[in-house]
Amino acid sequence: MIGGVAPEVTATMNCAECGSETIRTLVLTGGPGAGKTTVAARLAQRYPQSVVVVPEAATQIYRQLGVRWRELDAAARRDFQRRVLELQLQQEELFRRANPRALLLLDRGTVDGAAYWPDGPESFFAHFGTTLHRELARYDAVIWLESTAAGRAYADQRTNPFRQEDAAAAVALAAALARLWQAHGRFERVGLYQTIDAKVAAVETVLRRWGACLGPPAAPADAPADQAPGR
Repeated sequence: MIGGVAPEVTATMNCAECGSETIRTLVLTGGPGAGKTTVAARLAQRYPQSVVVVPEAATQIYRQLGVRWRELDAAARRDFQRRVLELQLQQEELFRRANPRALLLLDRGTVDGAAYWPDGPESFFAHFGTTLHRELARYDAVIWLESTAAGRAYADQRTNPFRQEDAAAAVALAAALARLWQAHGRFERVGLYQTIDAKVAAVETVLRRWGACLGPPAAPADAPADQAPGR
């Protein structure tokens, strides 16, 4: 058990059959309100044989400590990000060990912490004895999702207690994350869509273009057994 979440062996499809170049670790990143958690959950529900979600570390730390980002001073924010990074690394290792054949969808990656570090990204990497290049190399691909803060449907802390930023701050944070992650060799932007279903479909299109090993989708929950897709 890590951070209150136990990694389960859920993916049974052997992605090695898709070839050595297939994507095994994909980061979903973006500013607050981008839909990362929902997109990841929808894809895991649609492809339970091949996709496993690694949950966002920061949300788990917020719940454990009972704090909010805006309540923390600079020293406390550094300590918070240290906890997030430690949990992130633990989760990546344990979820991979539990699901060696899966496509891991990570709700943020180690690089995200650099955008939240009080002293800037360069200080973040130096503090933890690593580099941007080394952290980017941990992942096979990255998809940056545009935040609803860029439109008109953003739910800030007034409607979502775990959201720390207003719309302007969310847009700025999204831009900072894009600047960091776009150095990855396999980086894609997915913009705003009218519905979350359309956004999920856009991410799925990118994954298939990259040759991700998704396999057949699960049958809808209300579909008759004889209409279930073949496995």
